[in-house]
Amino acid sequence: MPTNKRKIINDPIYGFVSIPNELIYDLINHPWFQRLRRIKQLGLTNLVYPGALHTRFHHAIGAMHLMQDAVNTLKQKEVDINEKEEEAVLVAILLHDIGHGPFSHALEHSIVKSIKHEELSELFMDRLNEEFNGKLSLAITIFQNRYKKKFLHQLVSSQLDMDRLDYLKRDSFFTGVVEGVISSERIIKMLNVSKDKLVVEHKGIYSIEKFLIARRLMYWQVYLHKTVLSSENLLVKILQRAKELSSKGRELFATPAFSVFLKNKYKHKDFLNTKSLLEQFAKLDDNDLVASIKVWADDEDPILSRLSNNLLNRKLYKVEMGNSASPPAYINGLKTAVCKKYGIRADESDYFVFSGTVNNSAYNEKSININILMNDGSLVDVATASDLLNLKSLSKTVSKHYLCYPKDLKS
Repeated sequence: MPTNKRKIINDPIYGFVSIPNELIYDLINHPWFQRLRRIKQLGLTNLVYPGALHTRFHHAIGAMHLMQDAVNTLKQKEVDINEKEEEAVLVAILLHDIGHGPFSHALEHSIVKSIKHEELSELFMDRLNEEFNGKLSLAITIFQNRYKKKFLHQLVSSQLDMDRLDYLKRDSFFTGVVEGVISSERIIKMLNVSKDKLVVEHKGIYSIEKFLIARRLMYWQVYLHKTVLSSENLLVKILQRAKELSSKGRELFATPAFSVFLKNKYKHKDFLNTKSLLEQFAKLDDNDLVASIKVWADDEDPILSRLSNNLLNRKLYKVEMGNSASPPAYINGLKTAVCKKYGIRADESDYFVFSGTVNNSAYNEKSININILMNDGSLVDVATASDLLNLKSLSKTVSKHYLCYPKDLKS
């Protein structure tokens, strides 16, 4: 008896999202994609915004829904997109984040350092293509920007892609930060294609201006919020300490899949040459790390134990942010104080006192531009076409310096 695979998913942002065909239904139900249900989209941001518990599964489904709307809009404007291309671009956006690990950015800075999630996404897509007998070949070609119709790749990955349109709106909804609300529906209705480039019709320029401003604000208020930075850096330090102890022969508790990466330093070529390694990575999700950290809270190593307890009980670093770096003498003073307070060596103080920089760039004129289709048919970069005086400034990268240290150093 044939199974009905034309299902619908009820999404809190868009309402009913339809699954357009059997291939996408089967991909969504694949264990590697279902794993995204167990990976939060915003990592530890829920320690600041308690509602930020949505997952990468939510985001991937939402981005696919927006892609459906975008393709329909372009086809109504007589842009040539055939059925195979439509299916392929939907698959490409659905799987664009499949390579993310648990607490992805923290993991990439500590445990799986030699390969980026984008590269892992490509490896997962290649393996799925083998499993689905080559049905993902065109999607992979579009994803890698090797297909002749370049605008299809821009829908998947550019400065105005379905990925960004969904995550800004979704992250704004779940955090409650209203400054991130954008009109994705209107932006999509204003999309067109000119000279094989994805463009925005001139009457949609104000929606693009709002989109770029919302992106800048969301970075400062959510993604680069100083308490979010504090929690993510704490997680990085926990994983670095665990990795250091493991490299010295300590047997630390870890789930089987997590243990594989905790004990070894794998490179990109290892994932290419060892099929089982990608399968081990596919078993990792947020639960592996959280379960391990809960056990490490009682570990005999005082540094790992303290760091783990601090994260579990939300005892986060104090964060000072400014336009210039903190004086070395000030940082060294804090390190001396933490060594005395916690009874640790000078070379161990970096787990508790450290500095860095964060960058915020809402729009990069040197990347794939957002082109405005003017009434005379010419294409003008949005920063030039806009009559907002501050839009040009949004293309400049703003850097801020931060310094983290335990709050009890100054209590």
